[in-house]
This record gives sequence, structure tokens and C-alpha cells, in this order.
Amino acid sequence: MSIYDSCPELCDDAYRIRLIEPDDADDLLAVYGDRLALPFFNSDNCHGANFYCRDVHDVRASIAAWLDEYARRGFVRFAVESLATGTVIGTLEMFRREADDYYDDCGILRVDLAVDYEREDVIRDLLDLVSAPFMTLFGCARIATKAPLYAVERRAALAGAGYTARRQPLIGHDGTHYYDYWVMERA
Repeated sequence: MSIYDSCPELCDDAYRIRLIEPDDADDLLAVYGDRLALPFFNSDNCHGANFYCRDVHDVRASIAAWLDEYARRGFVRFAVESLATGTVIGTLEMFRREADDYYDDCGILRVDLAVDYEREDVIRDLLDLVSAPFMTLFGCARIATKAPLYAVERRAALAGAGYTARRQPLIGHDGTHYYDYWVMERA
């Protein structure tokens, strides 16, 4: 069964990863309405979008667009729920990419978190929870995610979770070259 027919939840003692819902908008305003979080969002190949939301109406519009994309089988946007607080602290986006570059047959993982959670321990926990299951669920040989040089905590978490920095650019639909990707290969 496809993840686009039935989206599973992944849980551990700290986090629940599930398909995003319209009711997540209020919590996600703390993520997408925070200019300090904006530099950590991966908007490569997203037609110039940066995902900054001025108010909860903007977040609701983003959620509606993400759910439409899920219905079209383009990508899955997951809510990251903290079990300790009962709030949604960010999102993960995942899709399987087919392309004529190094990132063919590769799951692209986007990680958008509230600033307070952009920490090595949190990111590592999330990567440990989702990396192997996402490769299976999305049928890909590896996962790539972006971590620019200034994302020190993220880069440390990626290294600790078995991801390796790559020099190869991800080539966008318009030929733009994107860098700073880290990859985990299927074991």
C-alpha cells in the first residue's frame, strides 16, 4: 500500500510524526511566523517560495496547499508533535525524487522546526525516528536533506545519524544548482 493511500504515524517516547492537519495551524505559526527560523527552511526548487507566514491565515493556506499536494501524490508534509508539550513544533516534508543528477531515486527530506527545537539532540532524535522508515515508505535508496554551513546543530545531528555531506549539487527544474546536502544511504 502506498503512503499516499494511507499515511502511517511514527512515534517514539518524545515525538509523534503524522500527516499534517488544518488544526495544526495555530501551533505552526510559531514556526513559520518566526523570522529566526526562516534561514533553516529548505525552499530549494520551490519556485521562489520561502514559507514565511505573517499570520495564522497564511499558515492555513500553506497547510491546504500541502494537503492538496499530498492528494496529488507529490509529497507528504508531516506534523512533528512533541509528546511532552502536546504541541506541533514543526514539520517534515518527504518525497521520492526522480532526476538526471546525483539525487535520482533519492528521498528529499525537508525539516522545518521552531527555533527552540533547532538543536542537535532534537534533530538527531527525529532523524533516528524517520530515516529508515522513510526509505521504505517512499521506496528510495537514500535520503538527502539540506544543512547550510550556519546550521551547526543540524549538521552535527546529521553526522551523528549517519548522514554524509555531499559536494554534488541538486539540480533544480530550472537548472539551478543547490548545495549543502547531506545523504544517508540504505544500509
